[in-house]
Amino acid sequence: MTQHSPLIIDIPGLSLSKTDRQRLKHPLTGGITLFARNWQNREQLTELCAEIKSLRQDILICVDHEGGRVQRFRTDGFTHLPPMHALGDLWIKDQMAATNAATACGYVLASELRACGVDLSFTPVLDLDYGGSSVIGDRALGRDPRVVSMLAKGLMHGLLQAGMSNCGKHFPGHGFVKADSHFDMPIDKRNLKAILADDAAPYEWLNTTLTSVMPAHVIYPKVDARPAGFSSRWLNFVLRSQLGFGGAIISDDLNMVGARMLDGKAVTYTEAAVEALNAGCDMVLLCNQSVDKGTPVDELLAGMTQALVKNQWEAMESSELRRLALLPQMPALDWDDLMLHPAYVHALGLIP
Repeated sequence: MTQHSPLIIDIPGLSLSKTDRQRLKHPLTGGITLFARNWQNREQLTELCAEIKSLRQDILICVDHEGGRVQRFRTDGFTHLPPMHALGDLWIKDQMAATNAATACGYVLASELRACGVDLSFTPVLDLDYGGSSVIGDRALGRDPRVVSMLAKGLMHGLLQAGMSNCGKHFPGHGFVKADSHFDMPIDKRNLKAILADDAAPYEWLNTTLTSVMPAHVIYPKVDARPAGFSSRWLNFVLRSQLGFGGAIISDDLNMVGARMLDGKAVTYTEAAVEALNAGCDMVLLCNQSVDKGTPVDELLAGMTQALVKNQWEAMESSELRRLALLPQMPALDWDDLMLHPAYVHALGLIP
C-alpha cells in the first residue's frame, strides 16, 4: 500500500497531550494547523513545534498567518503585518515600493514563523476585491488580477527567501460572492470564461511560483454543481490541465458550512474528505474539532482508515510527494540571530 498522509488536523492547547501525540503519529496525519489558542509566547510555540517534530519530522506545521486581521501570533516580538490590501493601496502610489514591500512582508512573515518552528503559512490570498465580500475584504491585494499577481509574486519571493513554501487561495476566486463559506454556501453564477479571464487568471500567471493552492468552498453552477474543492472539473481539468498548476492542492476547512453539503445532502467529515481527495485534493484540512475531547478528529482518522481499506479513496504517491515538497528545504535562523540578520532588519524598514 502506498504511503499517503493527507489529513491536516489541530490540537486544543499549548502543548501535546497523550491523545494529541497518538493522533499526530497516525499514518494518515500529514499536518497540523495552529491557532491563537495554541499561542502563549515564542518560547512556548518553539517548544510545541519541536515536540511535534520529535514525533515525526515529516509533519507539516501550518498556520493561517497572512497579516491584518488574519494573524495568529501578534505578541512577544512578532511583527504586526498590515492587511494585504495596504500593498495594493501602495501600488497605486508607487509600484516599485509596493513590490519591495510585498517581498519584505513575505520575508518577515516567513522568517519569524520559521524561527519558532512553523513550516507553512496559508498565504497569499489571490482573491480579487470586488468590495462586497465580508470574509475577503482587506485580505485581498486588490481588484486587478495583474496587480494581485505582481504583488503576490513579490510576497512569495519573500517567503522563498526565508525557506517557506506558499499557498494561493481561494481557487478559482472567493471575492465576487458576498456570502462567507464558513457560515453559508456561496454561489457564483458567472460562467467559466468570465472567471478564467479575471479571478482565476493569477493561478495561470503564477503557475511556476505557486507551490500549493487552496480551493474555495464556493459553487459555480455554470461549471459544476459541486463546490470547487470537491470538483474534479475545477481541480483536474481547469487548475491542473488548463492553468498548468503542478503543486499540492489543500482543501479548505471541512468544518465550514460550504463543505458540509454535497449534491444536496449533508455529509460527514469522512465523506467530505473522501470526496475532496477523489476530486483531486492532495490534502484535506479539518479545523477546530480537537476541542472538547476531539471525537470528530478520531472519527475522521478511523473513517478514513476504513475508507482506504474499502478502496473508497486511493493513497497516491504523487500526492504524498507534493505534501513532502512543502516542507522547508533549508535551515531556519533562530530568533536571536534573526533579529540581527541584515536582510530581516532591511525588510522591517520596507513594511508599510
